Amino acid sequence: MNEVLDLIEEITRLDNTKYIEIGNLTHNGRAEAAAEKGFIKEVRILKLNIPHSKHVELYEQLVNQRHQMPTWEMTSWDEWPKDQQMEQEIQAILAENKVG
Repeated sequence: MNEVLDLIEEITRLDNTKYIEIGNLTHNGRAEAAAEKGFIKEVRILKLNIPHSKHVELYEQLVNQRHQMPTWEMTSWDEWPKDQQMEQEIQAILAENKVG
């Protein structure tokens, strides 16, 4: 995968818990499709066109190395597992974009 990530999303799981993802319009569209299929409750964009900071670049590299973009033919929503480094980068991205 070689995705450029440029937005912050909030995804609501079926159990009503929420998580933040750094994605792009393709990821957001796939999440919308997952919501329509009943795999997640909803997705909403918290911030568009975030600056491509060093934290976004690093998170983008980690996602591109470890994960695949969901396909339109998905049969479930597969949340990208995150290690401590990825969680730290998300928190830094949220802070620098004044989200959360």
